[in-house]
Amino acid sequence: MAQETRTLRELTAPNLNQQPLCITFPTLDEGATFELKSVLIHLLPSFHGLRGEDANKHLAEFHIVCTSMKPNNVTEEQIKLRAFPFSLKDTAKDWLFYLPSGSIETWPTMKKCFLERYYPASISSSLKKQISNIDQKDDETLYEYWERFKKLCASCPYHGYTAQDLILYFYDGLVDDDRTMVNGACGGGIVNKTPSQATNLISELAENSRHYNGRSSIRKVAAAESSSSLESQMAGLTSLVKDFLLNPRTQEVKVCGICTQQGHPTDSCPNLQEEQVNALGFQSHQQKRYDPHSNTYNPGWRDHPNLRYGNPQPQQNQPFQQSFPNHQGQTSSSNMSTEDMIRALATNMSTMQQSVAQFQETTKSSIQNLQNQMSQISIVVSRLEAKDSGKLPSQTEQNPRQHVNAIMLKDETT
Repeated sequence: MAQETRTLRELTAPNLNQQPLCITFPTLDEGATFELKSVLIHLLPSFHGLRGEDANKHLAEFHIVCTSMKPNNVTEEQIKLRAFPFSLKDTAKDWLFYLPSGSIETWPTMKKCFLERYYPASISSSLKKQISNIDQKDDETLYEYWERFKKLCASCPYHGYTAQDLILYFYDGLVDDDRTMVNGACGGGIVNKTPSQATNLISELAENSRHYNGRSSIRKVAAAESSSSLESQMAGLTSLVKDFLLNPRTQEVKVCGICTQQGHPTDSCPNLQEEQVNALGFQSHQQKRYDPHSNTYNPGWRDHPNLRYGNPQPQQNQPFQQSFPNHQGQTSSSNMSTEDMIRALATNMSTMQQSVAQFQETTKSSIQNLQNQMSQISIVVSRLEAKDSGKLPSQTEQNPRQHVNAIMLKDETT
């Protein structure tokens, strides 16, 4: 076993030799030279590996640039393998560097690895479903629908559908007006045409639609949204009315500041009104007076509980009891309950309906009178025209002499 002469520093030092890439470039022919021009590199499309980028479109653009600027002494595979790394950017270029060294030797292998990474089977299945279930939008013209369908088919070149399947998928997704137009152009139905004839006919109709037909002004989606908005508003109002009828909220009643009772404000308190009446001398029942400052005999002392004659022991002072009128349970006549309001509203509505019905009857009779008058006027005008022209009137003229009687003359002749 040979003795290791390198130190640990030398063993852990990075390898300065160039690491081989995943692409093994094919050898050129003897005597052939090849150099990627800067013009070719700048014309190459860029693919960043972002979500939503079309890998098939990138390969198609890359193929166009490489075939249009290929030197004479270099094959197409050689120029594509050397130019493809320059078309990748960001995460896509990182993916290329992560591939095993020497794993790519031909262009078909490179293309297959690229599509497996950025065009998986899930994307292909999703695009195939979109093609088979395509529908024309309400605000989409025939031209826009046709262009969207062609773009969808181009983004999935491996869909596997035949020309017959594609044209039928497109036809089934048409709106009624455009389907009727296509059937009329086909002479009764698209089934009477071959797939190529139907495709050419639809292409011509779509081109005419782009030049002459404008966008439809009807927006069914907007109408549905406005209808749903109105329905939600009506549902909200209905729930609000139901809540108000089923759970009536009592009105807030203020408490009187004098008698602490509900049902009347402070300035309308009965106690305050009673004091005002007593001050004016309109008290119906005079209260007993126990005035100790009177200069004369006060008969009110006779019934005083502590000055009553024959009472040797004065009674204890009676506790002061202020009597307040009981106003509990009384409510102001102006505060109507919810049921009363509903009854009043129903009564008003009934009265209004009766008034409207009476007005309609009056209007109907007035119109009938006007019609009769117009009929009479037309008869008079017809008579006048007949007299002026010497023709028979259009209406039968009644004989003013309804009855003809025999007249007896003096000579007794009739």
